[in-house]
Amino acid sequence: MRALFGLGSFLGFCSLFLHDVSGNDIYPTAQNVSWSSHNFKTLLTWSPEPTGYSYTVEYSVLGKDHKKNPHCIRTTQTECDLTMDLTELNQTYSADVVSEPKLGDPLDVEEYPYTKSERFCPYKDTTIGKPNFTFEVNESKNKITLHIQDPVSAIRGANNELLKMREIFKEELKYKVFYSKAKSTGKKEKVTMTNEIELDVDKGQSYCFSVQAYIPTRAINKQLGELSKTQCSPEEKSNIFEEYGLGVIAGGIIILIIILLSIICLITYFCKRRAKAIHKEAMPLNAV
Repeated sequence: MRALFGLGSFLGFCSLFLHDVSGNDIYPTAQNVSWSSHNFKTLLTWSPEPTGYSYTVEYSVLGKDHKKNPHCIRTTQTECDLTMDLTELNQTYSADVVSEPKLGDPLDVEEYPYTKSERFCPYKDTTIGKPNFTFEVNESKNKITLHIQDPVSAIRGANNELLKMREIFKEELKYKVFYSKAKSTGKKEKVTMTNEIELDVDKGQSYCFSVQAYIPTRAINKQLGELSKTQCSPEEKSNIFEEYGLGVIAGGIIILIIILLSIICLITYFCKRRAKAIHKEAMPLNAV
C-alpha cells in the first residue's frame, strides 16, 4: 500500500510539474517587443498577431510593482499606448508582454509565457519632432532673425494643456541651426540656447535654413531631434543706385553725355563737309 501511495504521489507531482511546464509553453511568446516614442507619445509594439490566444501588457518602474493598462489586457492587438501611464518622465520602465488565453477563456495557469522589453526612459529616449520656425530680415538686409517654435508633446500639464518641449526640458533644450546661401552647397551651423537667433548674412542674398532640437545631456545617438523643413529667404533685387552707388552712376551718365555730344559733333562736322562739297560741285553750273 505504501508503495502504491508513494507511486501515486510521485505521478501526481509529475503531472503537476508537466502541467506547469505545458502551461508556460502553451502559447507562442511575443516577438520583436520594442518601444516607439515620438514627442512623448509612447507605444509598445510586438508581433505576431495572435490566433486562439491574446496578449496582456504589464509595465513597471524598475524595482516597483507591475501595473496593467486596461486597454491592453487580453487584447488581440499588437500595440499598446502607454503614454498616459509613463507619467514619471525621468524614471526607467520595463514591460512584459504576456501570452494568455483569449478573452472569455478561463485562466487556468498561474504564470503564462511572456517576453520582457528593453528598458525605456521617456525623458532620455523619446524622439523630438520637427520644430517650426519663422524668420525676418532687418531693414539693412544684412541680418536675419529666426524665431523657433517648440514642438508640442503628448504630455498634459496641470491645466490639462499639452506641454511644449521647453516646459519639459527647460534649459537642457537647445537648437541647432543650419544655413547657407541658396546657391551654395556649403553649410554653416550655429547652436542657440533660446528660441531665437540672429545671423549675419550678405546683403541682398537669399539664404536657406533648417533647425533641429539638440539635447547635449543625452546619449550621443539620442541628442538630435528631427530636422525641420527647409525655408529660404527671398533674394533681394537691389535697384541700380544700391548696386553701383550714386558716384558711379553719375560718372556713367557724364561719360554717356560726352559720347553722345561727340557723336553729334562728328555728325554735324561730316554733314557740313558734305554740304560744302555739294555746293562746290554746283557752282560752275550756276555760273553758266
